[in-house]
Amino acid sequence: MIPPRRYSTFALLALLSAAAGCRDREIVTYRAPKDPAPAAQPATAPVAATGQLPDGHPPIGQSTNPGPMGAMPDGTAPTVAAGNALAWTAPAHWLPKPAGSVRKGSYNIPGDEGAVADLAITAFPGDTGGLFANVNRWRGQIGLPPLAQAELEASVQHLDVGAFHIDFVDLTGSGGNPPMRLLGAIVPHEGQTWFFKLTGPAPLVARELPAFREFLSTLKVR
Repeated sequence: MIPPRRYSTFALLALLSAAAGCRDREIVTYRAPKDPAPAAQPATAPVAATGQLPDGHPPIGQSTNPGPMGAMPDGTAPTVAAGNALAWTAPAHWLPKPAGSVRKGSYNIPGDEGAVADLAITAFPGDTGGLFANVNRWRGQIGLPPLAQAELEASVQHLDVGAFHIDFVDLTGSGGNPPMRLLGAIVPHEGQTWFFKLTGPAPLVARELPAFREFLSTLKVR
């Protein structure tokens, strides 16, 4: 047995040792140094300097929408045909508007209750992807699914106007009230392809169908 005096000394030493251990495990709070501010990124170089575009950016001069005013069927930006090789006579009630940088001719066609149809005349070098691709491009513009190659001939009428051979389509969209309707004529001429496209509410376009056909009959070489 430990004598009482020595026991008291032993107990005192044990208590002092425990207290020291507690201090060793004392929780210490601190502030972590902040991460250094990221270095400023250099501004994106202008396209003209690098020749590169950001990922996902459409090519300069190319619309994200299909059609003669935007990308060609092969996805390339349009190159407008030089000059004005063709002439025509528009109906008196078609209201001319500025042609712009792409259109060779442009008209508004007023209808009832504020309805308006648009007549666009454009021309591009070459065959712009061919008849099949262009018909499906127009179908897409009014919400129709693409045709299969075997279905193309049944959807196209072939008209001969003077020296011109014209591929003519009459398309009505599947949505909207009223739905959109598109009358389109594709006219190859001396290495260029001319497009005559009338688009608008179906009732108005139906009214203008005879006028559009008569309009095509006035085409001539300047």
